[in-house]
Amino acid sequence: MNDRQGRSGQSRGRAPARQAPVRRAGSAAQRRRRTVAVVVFVAGAASFGGGLVVGAAHVPQERTLVERFAAAWSRGDYAAMYRDLSAASRDRFTREQFSAAYRTARETATALTLRTGEVREQDGSYVVPVVVRTRIFGTITRPMTLPVEGEGEDARIAWGREHAFPGLTPGAKLRRETRMPPRADILARDNTPLATGPDRTSDVPDVAINVVGRVGEAPAERRDELRERGWPSDATVGLNGLERALDIQLAGTPGGTLRAGDTVLARTEPRAAAPVRTSISIPVERAAVTALADRLGGVVAIAPRTGEVLAFAGIAFSGLQPPGSTMKIITVTGGLEQGIADLSSSYPVETFTTLEGVELENANGEACGGTLTQVFAESCNSVFAPMGAQLGAEKLVDIAERFGFNRQPDIPGAAIPTIPAAGEIGDALAVGSSAIGQGRVQATALTMGTVAATIGLRGRRPRLSLLYDERQRAAPTTRVTRTEVARTVEKLMLAVVREGTGTLAAIPGVKVAGKTGTAELETTKRCEPTEENNPESCSDEADPTDTDAWFSAYAPAGEPEVAVGVMLVRAGAGGDTAAPVARQVIQAALDR
Repeated sequence: MNDRQGRSGQSRGRAPARQAPVRRAGSAAQRRRRTVAVVVFVAGAASFGGGLVVGAAHVPQERTLVERFAAAWSRGDYAAMYRDLSAASRDRFTREQFSAAYRTARETATALTLRTGEVREQDGSYVVPVVVRTRIFGTITRPMTLPVEGEGEDARIAWGREHAFPGLTPGAKLRRETRMPPRADILARDNTPLATGPDRTSDVPDVAINVVGRVGEAPAERRDELRERGWPSDATVGLNGLERALDIQLAGTPGGTLRAGDTVLARTEPRAAAPVRTSISIPVERAAVTALADRLGGVVAIAPRTGEVLAFAGIAFSGLQPPGSTMKIITVTGGLEQGIADLSSSYPVETFTTLEGVELENANGEACGGTLTQVFAESCNSVFAPMGAQLGAEKLVDIAERFGFNRQPDIPGAAIPTIPAAGEIGDALAVGSSAIGQGRVQATALTMGTVAATIGLRGRRPRLSLLYDERQRAAPTTRVTRTEVARTVEKLMLAVVREGTGTLAAIPGVKVAGKTGTAELETTKRCEPTEENNPESCSDEADPTDTDAWFSAYAPAGEPEVAVGVMLVRAGAGGDTAAPVARQVIQAALDR
């Protein structure tokens, strides 16, 4: 219905339909039961919705019933529809069974939007145009007959399962048979084929093997989603990599047949999708793969202004690990917002801090203190754990969620970074541990690359994409923090690379802003001899295999062309192992 049409059901400029007299002839049983024809067309968008155009004044109660039932159907209000059923129908079907019949029919037909039009009387029956569009089967036009029992205010719909979708008859089931078209080709941003044809062959196999991913049978957690899309149960789907992230674009549109019993309601042919040009840069991808080498971990490179993912390697999208001190980017952002810290702040030199009676050491028990710039550059746990505790669980979780935690990433299939809800983190020690990327905080390389990109864009988080942006437009962004706060964090991150823990990420002539992270997996606290512990078995150095190495960065500061996230599992300190990886990828992105 056009939004300009009146709720009375009368279109502008159209005279009200002349009402034919309601026929009262026939037996008492005939008077108690009337049959109303409803003509249904199929059309629609994302959900059932629309409006009903009703007739003029002095409408018989039976017609009002049909109009009300059809209007409720158009908006998917099954509870309202159920209230208009006869007592006998409600005895036969519970409200859940009634609603389930409509939901199942909608899913089977891949119906999207249903709209009803003006009710008209025809030969003693009422005809209701209903327009529904399906995802797969196009537009279906079929009449439906709704029996009405009783008269006047006692009139009710005598409902059966055949009324859940037009074209059904008593005892018939709505069913579909679908098949998929050939899968589309995957191209790099320079149009080099990464995966083509049924064998998914590539012109650059060394790159493709790292980004294309695999296809196969749909995993259990995706079956409901794919069934709603009309994909057959044996469809080949993307399992990881580009095949998973771009699954919907690559799959095309299925075709097939929709049947009501033995009657064919609609038939369509599968439609293959056009080749999909991705944002993947072959030189940057090679740099990421080379830098990661054979280590377990993840690397991602992002073009902040367009949101394009230029490269990813390893478990960049799926590897959830504690982010360690890269989390301090988020913590210091919150501290600056709340006035807990600023560039004039200074902190005593300490080797540890105490929260809830428990000592939290700096890395390797090092003494750490000074200005905010210095303690950030040296990544002092003794400063940022208390800062997180002072910030408090509620504000820490809030700022983390603004950066993207506890939300589905823009890349389909990517793991969700998590931080416990404010009421679930625990005491000040737990909050302080979360503020330095320990506790139950989990992130991926994609997460922390996005955090870096957000600071680089002056506090706006870009919407990420694996599709090539031909016009190189600015990505849609979400404001995370104030511009002045992001500028201050940038100054802190520049100091990390210039003189702090991230100097191995420095590139001559390029302003690289970054943050290292060294996340404890077990314990990096040095061994202390006891009566039960042989002193000779205690090492003066922490075990590097107990830590994940992280680096989060972007460059050039001020006009960022690339942001990176690096995570290496059980690979020691972030400044030693992750920072050099980031430098190689940043250099490749700047050279491309």
